[in-house]
Amino acid sequence: MDENAERSAREEVPMRLFVSPKGSEKPSVDMKQVVGNMDILFICLDTLRYDVAIGEEAAGNTPVLSRYGSWEKCQAPGNFTYPSHHAMFAGFLPCRYDAKNVADRELLFFPQSIGLGKKVPEGAYGFSGATIMEGLQKDGYDTWCVGGVAFFDKRSDLGKVFPGYFQKSYWNPSFACPVKESTGNQVDFILRKMRDADPDRKIFLYLNVDAIHYPNFFYLEGASEDSVSSHAAALRYVDGELGKLFKAWKEQRGNTFVICCSDHGTCYGEDGCQFHGVNHPVVNTIPYKHFFL
Repeated sequence: MDENAERSAREEVPMRLFVSPKGSEKPSVDMKQVVGNMDILFICLDTLRYDVAIGEEAAGNTPVLSRYGSWEKCQAPGNFTYPSHHAMFAGFLPCRYDAKNVADRELLFFPQSIGLGKKVPEGAYGFSGATIMEGLQKDGYDTWCVGGVAFFDKRSDLGKVFPGYFQKSYWNPSFACPVKESTGNQVDFILRKMRDADPDRKIFLYLNVDAIHYPNFFYLEGASEDSVSSHAAALRYVDGELGKLFKAWKEQRGNTFVICCSDHGTCYGEDGCQFHGVNHPVVNTIPYKHFFL
């Protein structure tokens, strides 16, 4: 095969194989109708385990998130925050758990510059630039980041990388992992900023919710160390705070598309493993959903 034919063959593969979840031919959402017409909220529940998410959903303990459909079981893009976010910010959101091929996924955001083919898959938003945010900015969006974990705190060179992808980025110590009210503080801050935002300019907001990340023992009365139970208690706290965010955002900004997922899970002693940054099923299996407010 000559060089041109080989290149053509490579580029045609994704056009045939990029499909929507569960093998359906129709995408679950048409991002071409979303982009330019709605705000987009990307909410990362940092470190949330899939088993905990569905357990709390089944028990009726997360009424806000459950209102918008069930969690989908997905593969994490990475086994800790840094690699996972590089993938997600480039358009590679969590992939459905039963995927057998790198192309066996639904792409909401399609990076046009990395050799996946020139044709944007049906339902995807094709963007130019290094990140989703860069592409959306070119299409008129104001891009915001409200950080949580240290990779977003702007207090070190490493902590400035992700915030640097956004036009506006925010972090203060009251958003940090050891603060019990961190999510409430983040939501209150966002609502203040939202009131002053230009109503005629669309917003892409990324929120890194770090309450579920360690330490989380203080969400469970009487606990002195982190556990699966305190992890679940942290999720219940977060669910209530997201209710305030969703209600106010819909009332003041109108129809909005929301992506809500974890970036990775974490271990609490399973098979001798602790926390994340290692490959283990509970680290590599995460919950995902997208929906409209």
